[in-house]
Amino acid sequence: MRKITISLLTAAAALTVSATSHAADKVLTVYTYESFTAEWGPGPKVKEAFEKSCGCEVNFVGVEDGVALLNRLKLEGEETKADIVLGLDTGLIADAKATGLFAPADVDTSAVSVPGGFSDEVFVPYDYGHFAVVYDTEAMQNPPKSMQELVDGDASQKIVIEDPRTSTPGLGLLLWVKSIYGDKAGEAWSKLKDRVLTVTPGWSEAYGMFTNGEAPMVLSYTTSPAYHMIAEDTDRYQAASFSEGHYIQIEVAGRTKTSENPELAKRFLSFMVSPAFQDIIPETNWMFPAAKTSAPLADAFDKLVHPENTFLMSAEEVSANRKAWVDEWLAAMGTR
Repeated sequence: MRKITISLLTAAAALTVSATSHAADKVLTVYTYESFTAEWGPGPKVKEAFEKSCGCEVNFVGVEDGVALLNRLKLEGEETKADIVLGLDTGLIADAKATGLFAPADVDTSAVSVPGGFSDEVFVPYDYGHFAVVYDTEAMQNPPKSMQELVDGDASQKIVIEDPRTSTPGLGLLLWVKSIYGDKAGEAWSKLKDRVLTVTPGWSEAYGMFTNGEAPMVLSYTTSPAYHMIAEDTDRYQAASFSEGHYIQIEVAGRTKTSENPELAKRFLSFMVSPAFQDIIPETNWMFPAAKTSAPLADAFDKLVHPENTFLMSAEEVSANRKAWVDEWLAAMGTR
């Protein structure tokens, strides 16, 4: 009996090891932006938390920024290795759907709550924030109090912005200016270009130049000062409150129809709206969580600019006009 028992236990152990090994062989490939995958970003903690329960390996593939994600996906087409694309926003989802590369999410998103509401059968929100001009209080005593003051202000006080062709913050600024100026957006850009120190491909490079002191202003988020308050214990960097209002970004993720692990991809999207994921977002991605967290946010988030007026265009409007508006920006900025 002892011999049989030992043999059975050995066989069971072998099966367990085999099953675990087989599960661990599954790799979930997530395309996202560079700041998400950075050592200080949410990526490492998200990877650790999901791998504890999935019996898989999470492989992050980073590109410069959100628009670059969509551009890469279009280039790869059905040959893409992505199971999940994380880092698009509501301004890009119509174009993303038009690729035919995304499958319905098939997950419960009842826990999601974002300003203005958001519901989509394909894309699942994971965080949100308002775009803002963040300034260095030690280099700038009188920050702009409106988009008009930014456009018409002292050209010697520079700002670093991101490219709308590769970056979702860059696209966000484009839509923000269009929301305020409408048909006169081109004129506004022609004035603003004298204040622009440079245009970067993505947010990380722009914010790095700003914190290195190369410009007193940068296009970022109302939530960015929370990082400096919490991680660096300083109020030096602040977001300017614009009287016209601020454009909101709702970041989303979706699963590809070409994924070799569709059930695993669904599990990741479900995990994304759970407290286990959402708890990570505020103090690593420095945005507001899109769903419930297990504990209240840090007090620093109460000290941020909370816009009274929010701009947000429909995905369809952005899709129909994005190329023309980018061309308008290029012509006004003299960028090719």
